[in-house]
Amino acid sequence: MTITDSRLKSILLSGAALGTLAMPASAFAQDAAQDAETADSNVIIVTASKRETTLQEIPIAVSVTSGEDIEDAQVRDLIDLQTLVPSLRVSQLQSSANTNFIIRGFGNGANNPGIEPSVGVFIDGVYRSRSAAQIGDLPNIQRVEVLRGPQSTLFGKNASAGIISIVTDRPQFEFGGQVEATYGNFNARILRGDITGPISDTLAFSLAGNINKRDGYARDLNLNQKFNNRDRWGVRGQLLWEPSADLSFRVIGDYDKINENCCIAANVRENPGITAALRAASGQARPLEAADPFSYAVRNNFPSTNVIENYGGSLQGDWNVGALTFTSITAYREVRSTTNQDSDFTSADLIGQNAANTSIDTFTQELRVASDFDGPLNFLLGGFYFNENIDFTNSLLFGRDFRGYASALIGAGTGGQLSAPILEGLLGVPQNTFFRQGQGIFDDFTYGNDAYSIFGQVDFKPIDRLTFTFGFNYTEDKKRVTSNVVSTDAFSNLDLVAIGFAQALAGRGVDARNPAAVGAFAQANPAVFAAIQAGAQNPATNGLLALRGLQFLPPFLNYPNAVESGRTKDDDFSYTIRANYEITDNVNIYATYATGFKATSFNLSRDSRPFPTDFIPGSPVTNPAASPIRNAGLAVPNLTTGSRFAGPEESEVYEAGIKAQWPLVAFNLTVFKQSIRGFQSNVFTGTGFALANAGKQSTFGIEFDGTVRPTDGLNLFVAFTYLDPKYDSFLNSAVGDLTGATPAGIPALSASMGGSYTYEFEGGTKFTVRGDYAYESDVQIAEGLPGFIVTNPNGTRNFQPALDIARQFRRQTDLVNVSATLELTNGFEISAWARNLLDDRFISTVFDSVAQAGSISGYPSLPRTYGGSIRFKF
Repeated sequence: MTITDSRLKSILLSGAALGTLAMPASAFAQDAAQDAETADSNVIIVTASKRETTLQEIPIAVSVTSGEDIEDAQVRDLIDLQTLVPSLRVSQLQSSANTNFIIRGFGNGANNPGIEPSVGVFIDGVYRSRSAAQIGDLPNIQRVEVLRGPQSTLFGKNASAGIISIVTDRPQFEFGGQVEATYGNFNARILRGDITGPISDTLAFSLAGNINKRDGYARDLNLNQKFNNRDRWGVRGQLLWEPSADLSFRVIGDYDKINENCCIAANVRENPGITAALRAASGQARPLEAADPFSYAVRNNFPSTNVIENYGGSLQGDWNVGALTFTSITAYREVRSTTNQDSDFTSADLIGQNAANTSIDTFTQELRVASDFDGPLNFLLGGFYFNENIDFTNSLLFGRDFRGYASALIGAGTGGQLSAPILEGLLGVPQNTFFRQGQGIFDDFTYGNDAYSIFGQVDFKPIDRLTFTFGFNYTEDKKRVTSNVVSTDAFSNLDLVAIGFAQALAGRGVDARNPAAVGAFAQANPAVFAAIQAGAQNPATNGLLALRGLQFLPPFLNYPNAVESGRTKDDDFSYTIRANYEITDNVNIYATYATGFKATSFNLSRDSRPFPTDFIPGSPVTNPAASPIRNAGLAVPNLTTGSRFAGPEESEVYEAGIKAQWPLVAFNLTVFKQSIRGFQSNVFTGTGFALANAGKQSTFGIEFDGTVRPTDGLNLFVAFTYLDPKYDSFLNSAVGDLTGATPAGIPALSASMGGSYTYEFEGGTKFTVRGDYAYESDVQIAEGLPGFIVTNPNGTRNFQPALDIARQFRRQTDLVNVSATLELTNGFEISAWARNLLDDRFISTVFDSVAQAGSISGYPSLPRTYGGSIRFKF
């Protein structure tokens, strides 16, 4: 393990120097204004083990951020939370609903509705299966727990990389509430309020609502309007019924809506030849902005649509019977998402529509019983049922300029000999057959998932201070998918190899449509026939093959069919073995071995393709070799292989840690080796997604966090995560063999540090200042750029150029956030704040520009934001 970045070294050293003093507010979630007079001031209750315990006692790598810290740091959603938790990375890319969560470098699932994330998100114990159901602004947050490493034993459904558990305040039997108004740059307006109180001696309620609006910080110079705005609102109501001290029921209902023009993709690298073709096709002098992504200026020909509705309800019941507690959580949720985007990201009307509608209906039921015996043995036993149905439609259609654009590229690819009209004439098809406005591909997928799991955990304490834990989870998961995908792109339906083959035979006076004539010619002239076959597959002799790059919407082989069932069934037994020893009342050590599991994920995109075992690619004329799909008569033109689904992920972790807590100082230190076999890699290919299993991805890591209160009112904190990830084996990724490579997007070092100080004036008025710094070391931001992949005539691909280009794009982040709050004794608070104070700018990721080979697009970071808030608590 070698650290070569000098800045990385210096931060590690500074973190080590603070190690005897510090741990971040995110880890112990302490109120910065609270005096540290006793050890109890540091006690934080968590439910990471599905029973209440203190953060000090729980032998799990978990970071906890309190509602007060979230409020003070002006964290508005889960995307902002990563500045307080270094092991967590959250990114928002193509749309408002496209959010990806990564813990310790592991995570996936964004933007492909068939993939559940490897990081499970729970809100008040209810599993949220897709990112669109996770990103709304939540009121009344009590705390956010981030559990690092496989958590399949207790959480079961898709927790192979970790868990984010959001806990909100329960209704109170004492009347109270708050209202808050915020105004910031980019005309940001935020209004939040909540109220809680008793209805009777046994029934309490709470009601909360929020509105979050902001003008766009980017501008479309072609449309003369702002992009990347924020427009969200939501309501949430709760009832808490406690008919007795041993029985309670909590009902939660919520609705939130997002309606935003998001998200810009800036030009990072321009291909002059492509720009010239865009200019010729659209008649515009500047169809896209020059490669300056931080100008936040773009050119599109229509605004993006992002309308997301997320709503549902849950019922939780808890019943104490002696030393046993029975818990039931029942939930039903729906997500409705409508998006449309100018996916070529230019003012030329190439992609006239990329519209998607996603409907997700989810039902979950959890039952469990936990013991609280005085003796050495305690247990937890439960079951979980999950049912989900998804309907996903997507239409990608050519715009009015695509025909002219394609014609210009055809001319460039054939040395000016061909154009779209000339090509139509040569092939004997009517004019305006190819690249016509409104042609494209229409996707329609239906998806069903049923899963259940049985889980349990036993804690055995043979002697005082020593506890052994064994946990298990058996999961069975069934999925079924039906596709109805239709391509009306006439040019992509052409078999250019077969056409070249037919033209060569015609030159010999043989009609390729007559099998008997072809067979007779082949028998009489075997050497010539073999040369014709080879020549049809060689771009040097078949000039049509130079146009394959324009065939990016080929016909789709729908399934289920006679060869492909469209069904999967997985089962797995995961387990945890842990030893925990309390050295003193203030110091714990623990060691854990745990496994995790994530079931098969389906590729619900137009890049879903048959497995190589089911199909041999190539032309049926030049490659008549037998394969199940060919034998069944199912082959369609230009069909290639890939995957319909990626098989299960299986993770494991070896972990050891120490937790120490005193009245003024606390720290956690964790060392781990974590790996995932069959990691589900989901790579954007320009029009769809390539889904594949990595052989194995592993990460060695060190995590540290600590806090110290050297004097009344002063709280200092630091946290860092060091990761050394690699692909142990990944032969068939979407961009070639990555075995031995470092996975993209995972910084070697992530750090968060800062502090807060509260001064109390005579009379009780308080003034608090807070600052934090979040750092990520330099890292490559893309595995490769699949648009640069060259498909060879035999169906193989040349990947290396994509890898070389991707290595040129890197990211480093340096984010500084500050706030100051004046808290009056009458309940009023006045705050001023800034996030990304130094206006650090970086590209979060890059991809090959759609239908523009050689051009690269990327997503620029959010610029500096600042503002003020007024809050009244009662």
